[in-house]
Amino acid sequence: MTCTSPGAGTPPSPSKKRATIARLLKEARRAFSAKGLAGTRVDDIARAAGVTKQLVYHYFSSKEQLFASVLDESAEGVLADLLALDLDHLPPTAALRLFLEYAFDQYRVDPALGSLAQEGLRFHEQNAGEGRRFPDKAPALVAQVERILRRGEQSGEFRAGTDARLFYAASALLTTGGFTNRYTVSAVSGFDSTSPEGIAAWRRFSVDFVLASVLSGERPALARPTP
Repeated sequence: MTCTSPGAGTPPSPSKKRATIARLLKEARRAFSAKGLAGTRVDDIARAAGVTKQLVYHYFSSKEQLFASVLDESAEGVLADLLALDLDHLPPTAALRLFLEYAFDQYRVDPALGSLAQEGLRFHEQNAGEGRRFPDKAPALVAQVERILRRGEQSGEFRAGTDARLFYAASALLTTGGFTNRYTVSAVSGFDSTSPEGIAAWRRFSVDFVLASVLSGERPALARPTP
């Protein structure tokens, strides 16, 4: 069923409008993660969502704005899941390991995240003003990491003085590198970081590497993982 263009007949109810936008974003996410921004056609997204191309442009002024909305929605979901983790009851080292492994597994479970992140890097370099949910919500995530780090300092598990913002930025780049920079990680590591075995190996090594940077006592051995 194809929706009529805006202005024809009775305006859609708010719930129907939300459902239509959600369907558009779902199909757009699928298309952008598979074909990238340049390779995706708005006509194909509209057809997959069961609406007209005109309706897509009614809700989103351009393909670029639609892509920015997809990035925002993905970032919103990733951050919300991380912020919902119940970590304060765990010992600091266990809490930090769980946080890092969960962040890694978000990309493992949803391969589209890696593809969107790669495309998003290029997009944000050219469109600095588009898409604001990640920068707006990042402070809450940094605060979560800060609590873990400070608890670890107080317990003696972590070395003192680690900057939470820089720590999170570095750990995110390292742990997700197997998904967002697959070619480099695979070429340098000598194993396919996109295979199930390679993903598991990079998960172990990257999480242990990040933990080793803050632990004050015995640190994980950073031997070459066997895929």
